[in-house]
Amino acid sequence: MNNKLAITRKNVIPLKLKPSFDSEVADESLYGMVLELVEAIDDGWYRVKAHYDYEGYVHESNILIDSYRAIEWQENADCCISGRIVDVLAEPKYASYQLETLTMGAFIHMTGREEERWCEVELIDKRRGWIRKEVFRKIPCFDLKRDEETVRKSIIDTAFAYMGTQYRWGGKSPMGIDCSGFVSMAYMLNGIIIYRDANLKEEYMKSISLEHIKPADLMFFPGHVAMFIGEGNYIHSTGREGRVLINSINPGSDDYREDLHKMINGVGTVFGR
Repeated sequence: MNNKLAITRKNVIPLKLKPSFDSEVADESLYGMVLELVEAIDDGWYRVKAHYDYEGYVHESNILIDSYRAIEWQENADCCISGRIVDVLAEPKYASYQLETLTMGAFIHMTGREEERWCEVELIDKRRGWIRKEVFRKIPCFDLKRDEETVRKSIIDTAFAYMGTQYRWGGKSPMGIDCSGFVSMAYMLNGIIIYRDANLKEEYMKSISLEHIKPADLMFFPGHVAMFIGEGNYIHSTGREGRVLINSINPGSDDYREDLHKMINGVGTVFGR
């Protein structure tokens, strides 16, 4: 393949387990995420790898296949949408029209041009539009040793932004999110890549004991993962209630889930590696 890279050009696209529209969803890719084209399949399908090493199949209708633009985009798109759902408007005013509608986690290129509380954004196709200052953030580059407490708080704050989001198998946006999509996005939006699955992978996280867990560390269960937030509580996207919510490992709490408490099989942290 001449073009080895592509950019997700739609708001949210599925990464399928198989190269078929009716295949199960393995993951999602959000607007502006760059994908490596691993293999071309029949009928416009590609096997791709995300920047966090997850693989799946995408259709050419959902991506811009252009390695030059993808490299340029990676260099310039150092901000992400922090509002849950954000319209990119043609002019710096609400009485305009939408060029795109993006979800939290979408990668964007800010031009640096501002008008009052509006900031100009360049889209993948090089159209330019406007968003409010408060709905995006620069992706941070934290020092996990020096900034540990700041990072832990920022990860938890990001996680709480998804509170109440419906559960969606393979999802990773405010439109719907699963357990591993939820925790991996809370970390990714803070510039930290972890494994996008409910498994504790030592190359991404260090295994620790439950007694040493701190806020923003992850709790693993068979086929599930949650984020510890302190005082015995954790936030997670659960299929049982169908949304992101808080539960507890404290038996006396109204939010206690005995089933999960008994099944904890790992605790992971990105700190102190």
